Amino acid sequence: MMLPCHNNLSLTNDRSPRLPRSRCRRWRQSRTGTAVVAVAALLISTTAWLSLVFSGTTTRCWRRFKDWEGSPHFLSRSLPWSSSPNRQSIPPPLRFESPPAFPRNRSLSESGNEKKELLLNDIVFGIAGSSHLWKQRKELVRLWWRPLEMRGHIWLEEQVPPEEADDSLPPFMVSEDISRFRYTNPTGHPSGLRISRILTESFRLRLPNVRWFVLGDDDTVFNVDNLVEVLNKYDPSEMMYIGTPSESHSANAYFSHSMAFGGGGIAISYPLAEALSNFHDDCIERYPKLYGSDDRLHACITELGVPLTREHGFHQWDIIGNAHGLLSSHPIAPFVSIHHVEYMDPFFPGLSSLDSLKLFTKAMRVEPRSFLQRSICYDHVRRLTFSVSLGYVVQVFPNIVLPRELERSELTYIAWNKLGHHHEFDHDTRDSIKSVCKKPVMFFLKDVMKDGNATLGSYARAKAKDDLKRKVFCFPRSPPLQYVQNIQVLGYPLGKNWHLVRCVLIIVSQVFFPFR
Repeated sequence: MMLPCHNNLSLTNDRSPRLPRSRCRRWRQSRTGTAVVAVAALLISTTAWLSLVFSGTTTRCWRRFKDWEGSPHFLSRSLPWSSSPNRQSIPPPLRFESPPAFPRNRSLSESGNEKKELLLNDIVFGIAGSSHLWKQRKELVRLWWRPLEMRGHIWLEEQVPPEEADDSLPPFMVSEDISRFRYTNPTGHPSGLRISRILTESFRLRLPNVRWFVLGDDDTVFNVDNLVEVLNKYDPSEMMYIGTPSESHSANAYFSHSMAFGGGGIAISYPLAEALSNFHDDCIERYPKLYGSDDRLHACITELGVPLTREHGFHQWDIIGNAHGLLSSHPIAPFVSIHHVEYMDPFFPGLSSLDSLKLFTKAMRVEPRSFLQRSICYDHVRRLTFSVSLGYVVQVFPNIVLPRELERSELTYIAWNKLGHHHEFDHDTRDSIKSVCKKPVMFFLKDVMKDGNATLGSYARAKAKDDLKRKVFCFPRSPPLQYVQNIQVLGYPLGKNWHLVRCVLIIVSQVFFPFR
């Protein structure tokens, strides 16, 4: 046994062995030499390994091995289920291609970067109708349809008598049989299947030079000039799904907040319609439990990954009663459509529903871009507020009302499900004014005409039931504009990009109020 050397080694036992100094020195030298030899050997071996790894021969051998490893020979030997002599080779991955059975739409394959202006004739309308209701609904379609400028069809479940045909209305088409499709919703109606296929059946007509398909109902009223303006903002060569959800929160929660409601109008670009036509029938078979047509169309579009592009001028109008609160607070957006007009009170006092709609659409045609756009003016001397909804009404408030309050829709209506509280609607609302002293005086549109480049609208004072109460309970303050019976509003045409400007003063500067 070798004991360590210490220069100052002291042992308590005098008989313990004591190592000489020369032996301790030799032991240290041998240990140092062993360490030097080990380090030198490590350096030499590392150098040799690096030279071998980075040599050209080794690199070539490694590449050949990897090539062989990825070959079928390697797979046949390494995969246990491939050892059978009858083994079939692994097929290449499938490539799904839809062969063009028809020539591509010419309007979408035009070369060049020039943007082509959208025309009304570039749109094909698919209007969902019912043969049982067509006799009265056709008068609603007549209000906005232009037979010489527009293309489209009324899609019915069965043929109507020949005497119902009218050259001033869209031609009829009978939908295909839907009995082969499953429908299991306990509260809906299978007609939703038929209506959901109107887009596909319209596409399969292969009409030339189509850029957009627009879907609606036979009780939908379209402002087609603004529709063209809105769609002209988008690229029709892309997959586009344009519309808006319902005003009713319950309806949106039941169906989807990202679904366009067809009564208010749905715009589908040609490429999206083409993609849907390839698999729509198979798609709706996957959704037999859905309620109607809009949710089936939305489900299939969602499978393609196309989101909803919201345009606030499309109006589903799932409301009942007096639509004044919505008409007088239209958002700063081009008015495109309204729906369920048969369930509304007449828009203008003293007129029937149909006559009100005729005056309504007349104002819409005279100046479509500024129609229903709101202007707010103040008379600080008399402390009056003028809220003008062009083409509909002038409201004169007996006090100063700020724009933030007027932007909210007055709850003069209830939802489709008969609920009327604030939480039922997905837009800003406010309660109707209870105090007769704070209620506005209404001047409703009586007539509208072109005056050169401007639009001249005449608005007549409406008789209110509480006029006598106002005179008694609000004394000594008299009603605003007590002796004014008519107001004329002169409006000038707006620029193309007017909807990008949120400042009310831009519109106010173009409206005058000559009283007489």
